[in-house]
Amino acid sequence: MASRRESTARATITRAHLDRYISVTEKALKALKVAPPERSHHRRLANDFLEMAQAYAIDAKHFRDKGDLVNALSCVNYAHGWLDAGARLGLFDVGGDDQLFTLAE
Repeated sequence: MASRRESTARATITRAHLDRYISVTEKALKALKVAPPERSHHRRLANDFLEMAQAYAIDAKHFRDKGDLVNALSCVNYAHGWLDAGARLGLFDVGGDDQLFTLAE
């Protein structure tokens, strides 16, 4: 049986809302460039951040397609969190895009 909190969350997450978040994260994935040089330790770190974001984005779509909007929203938020963290750490070159990424000082 679902808890009251889970039931409330399901009632407020719509597929359209979720699709918008997934779309923004997909745009962010396409917009970034891995910044550190190929042989740098930071390059491996950047690739790890990118792989985590990509995996969570895939999971978000999987859960969305199964109708599990709560887990889908959690996954897309994790995906974008990895992207924002990478951008703020300088692992990703995002061209100063503060609409798709959180770059506030």
